[in-house]
Amino acid sequence: MYNRDIIEQLTQYIFSQNGIADKALLQSSVQQKFHLIKERSVFYCEWFSIRFCKAATRNFGNTVLSLSVLHRYDDRPFFVCLVTPARNYLMLANATFLKKISHSSQALRRDNIKGSFNGSDIMRVFEGIENTPENFEFLYTSHENYTFEENLERLVEATNHIAPTGKRFSPTESQICSIYNAVSRAASFLRSEEYQILNDDLAHRVHAVESEIAIAAFIDNVNLRGRIIEYLITAEDDLKATLIECLHTNHPLPKVFTSDKLGDYEREFDHYLTETDIKTKILFLSSNPKAYNIDKLLSFLSTEKSVYLIYVVAIDKDRTIQTRLCSMFNRQLLSGTRIMKHWAGRNSRGVTQYDGKALESVVENFDFSIDPDAAQNFLSACLNL
Repeated sequence: MYNRDIIEQLTQYIFSQNGIADKALLQSSVQQKFHLIKERSVFYCEWFSIRFCKAATRNFGNTVLSLSVLHRYDDRPFFVCLVTPARNYLMLANATFLKKISHSSQALRRDNIKGSFNGSDIMRVFEGIENTPENFEFLYTSHENYTFEENLERLVEATNHIAPTGKRFSPTESQICSIYNAVSRAASFLRSEEYQILNDDLAHRVHAVESEIAIAAFIDNVNLRGRIIEYLITAEDDLKATLIECLHTNHPLPKVFTSDKLGDYEREFDHYLTETDIKTKILFLSSNPKAYNIDKLLSFLSTEKSVYLIYVVAIDKDRTIQTRLCSMFNRQLLSGTRIMKHWAGRNSRGVTQYDGKALESVVENFDFSIDPDAAQNFLSACLNL
């Protein structure tokens, strides 16, 4: 979880020490002020971890840290503080913000975490957003969507040119036509009786577990929280009963595995095949949820009856739950959908991400409309990746 007050205090203090030009002195004073624990070259507390480096300029190539050590701190903001003669710089260096692994990484594999990253391996710009303090909250809430294992697979490919496990979707001409027709199919579905049937179905499922959703909303781990809420809404098995009991009794939660499919809930009608992805939005927390794998989306939309939908489940501080079922092409949602190009590899077009504010807008001030031109342009951008 991102602690805005603590991180602002950290950045303000470090910048107040501009010109100190002494790495040892700065890290000692930061450690004392924020009561940090020192573990070799890393200083950490509950809310962040930090590594201090020294260089003549902001563009430094020094070795920063081993990937295996970063793994231990990747569940909180991991900062690199660069001390130069004139000023101090801060940047986020969690695994999501690494381009590759540079040092002694020949043995790096998905099952063998080896090697270190240099200062030059840290992204200074992430998907058009500068890696600077005013953007730290957005950047870290983006990082929270990805497990270390997902980042590891990306880094292995970028570092060693190992073929990724994914498969790039190559549509035929008729499939491309179906993909572009997905916009009009979505608009037709939203006007249909089937839309209301699906919306009522999902609303009934949410209502049946609303007290459990309200409890799960306060789980700190973003990925675990999302998986549990998705499971509560869609599952129909004995594990669900065990999960509900654990939530109410505060016992350790069972392992919940959700399938790595495009959507969380599939329902077929006579004229439509719907895939619905459930997205949880905690209204009092910053978040920018991971959306969908672009190749999986295009593969699904290439089928004749396909309609891809997003079901937003929003929870406020009073544990009040609001929901909204909308198309992926909804004007508000599409304007807040970002293509994460740095995730694209030789066998993948990458993934997308939602702006958390767009999800809030969908729930609180819903605009039912679809902009066909914007939707078609978005599909073209995905196909051309």
